[in-house]
Amino acid sequence: MRELNQRAVLNRLRFAGPATRPLLARDTGLSKPTVGQALLDLERRQLVREIGRTSTGPGRSAVVYGENPAAGFVLGVDVGRERLRLAVADLSGAVVSRVDERNRCRSARSLVNLLKELGEHTVSAAGISQGEVVAKVIGSPGVPDAKTGALQHAQNLPGWGRRGLLEELTAALGQGVVVENDANLAAVGEMTAGAARGADTFVSIMVGTGIGMGIVVNGQLFRGAHGAAGEIGYLPYGTTQGTPPDRGMLETEVSGDSVVRKARQHGLEVKSAKDVFELARKGDKPALRAVTEEAKQLAFVVGAVAAVIDPELVVLGGGIGSNTDLLAEPLEEALHSTTPLRPKIVTGELGETAVLSGAIAMGLGSAREVVFDRALELKTS
Repeated sequence: MRELNQRAVLNRLRFAGPATRPLLARDTGLSKPTVGQALLDLERRQLVREIGRTSTGPGRSAVVYGENPAAGFVLGVDVGRERLRLAVADLSGAVVSRVDERNRCRSARSLVNLLKELGEHTVSAAGISQGEVVAKVIGSPGVPDAKTGALQHAQNLPGWGRRGLLEELTAALGQGVVVENDANLAAVGEMTAGAARGADTFVSIMVGTGIGMGIVVNGQLFRGAHGAAGEIGYLPYGTTQGTPPDRGMLETEVSGDSVVRKARQHGLEVKSAKDVFELARKGDKPALRAVTEEAKQLAFVVGAVAAVIDPELVVLGGGIGSNTDLLAEPLEEALHSTTPLRPKIVTGELGETAVLSGAIAMGLGSAREVVFDRALELKTS
């Protein structure tokens, strides 16, 4: 019962903010003496701290209590083909250190070694020890396969699908590592702190080097029977010539490489999708035609998703998807001409930090439990 009381008080402080003893008693339904004992135990275990005083009228001021954000930390990692992003956050979700590096690795081994090095650097930059990091979440393209220890369907990262990779990542970053699909984490990030706040059923479509989708149904991530829900790069598109492409039919036609290919077909000499969108913003007609073709193909994706999931919201993100200033109008036009199912489409608010934000948000859920369980091992004097 004593542990339940402590958990009730701590959860109130975590999810509703700082409070005085009388307010905690009112909100938890516990008596004031019970709240006082719970606070005493939580302070001794360094889970709660006094953060100030407030005046409650004539007489003595009341002590205000809050969760101790330094009781534990979370390491979030975003693994992309072009960039590696890492951050350490405290239990309040505040980021205390961040690293953003170019991904120049050409093998899984070198990438794992680099992640170990960057992880250690990010933790050190936060001014904490490795032992204070109680949760680690890695966002990566692909589908984690617990049986083989591989990340399936991650063709954009060389060697990332080999057996035992998940174990290698755990060995590099330490116990407690969770590997999650990057599009799923982007959805968690947008749901927690971005464009999907308050949405119950929505999808987050990331279009960049590849294409992927995170699905949230009734406020929960939906991964499917084998974890591959949202691998929309494998949706049938066009006609096959024997064996389907490794990257998937749709991904081959809608990702960043395809934008460059479309632009070159219209006579432009460009190196990247970013170049195409920059030219389109300047009014370049061949670039605008390439962007319009991309938007029409994205409309196919949105229409297919709307028919299967019926989301209240579609969040577009990633290096390509975030260009909604150029994509929105032709995308909406294409939707109107192909389907009566037209969900609301918005730009992701978190930009390139969406996956990292989702990793931290997911890590916080488990970190808070770990911190509380560890604290219970300490005796209350």
